[in-house]
Amino acid sequence: MFTLVIIFLGLLIGFLAAVPIGPLNIYAITQALKHDFLRGFLPGLTASFLDVIYCFIAFKGISHISFILSKFAPILKIIGAVLLTAISVRLIKQSKTFDGIRFTKNISATYSRSIFIAFFLYVSNPNLYVFWLAVAGIVTAHHWVTHVGGFPFVFALSCGSGSVIWYLVLAKYVSKHHQQFKLETFRKALIVLALVLIVFALYSLATLFY
Repeated sequence: MFTLVIIFLGLLIGFLAAVPIGPLNIYAITQALKHDFLRGFLPGLTASFLDVIYCFIAFKGISHISFILSKFAPILKIIGAVLLTAISVRLIKQSKTFDGIRFTKNISATYSRSIFIAFFLYVSNPNLYVFWLAVAGIVTAHHWVTHVGGFPFVFALSCGSGSVIWYLVLAKYVSKHHQQFKLETFRKALIVLALVLIVFALYSLATLFY
């Protein structure tokens, strides 16, 4: 019974954590819009896999991770801002020449590119480290999850599964309904998403000064 509670709690936290619009969600949306379901889902799947790792590590060494964060957070924020800006510029350029959904011959290369970018978007965001540290602290403080046995891993895996569910729904919805949008709507959507990413980049840099 206790294991079922942990699984349900993990699924709920993982799902809710993935819902807010952020760089990873926006990148997944743009990939689903420009390409197909799988290209939109892979960034989310990558993020979900990292959710499991980060959540589990947070249970095993909260104090040590906090020290690492305080030491390297500025560098991670700068890397994240640069990456977000680069993606934004690319989206704006693509919006000017975008003429429909395209499929490239080198499928494996495009898929690996989505995973690679999603990976760096995730690891360059210190807020995600802090979030999982906070989750680990809260659930253990309330004794919802204990350090006994494999409970931390079950909880971390459940959080990742909840995140997978969200990205599965997101990529499926966007890829399924993209044909309902006009070409000009696609172009405007790419520009809006690019501007939102620039805002995230500016915010990341701004946090370096306070």
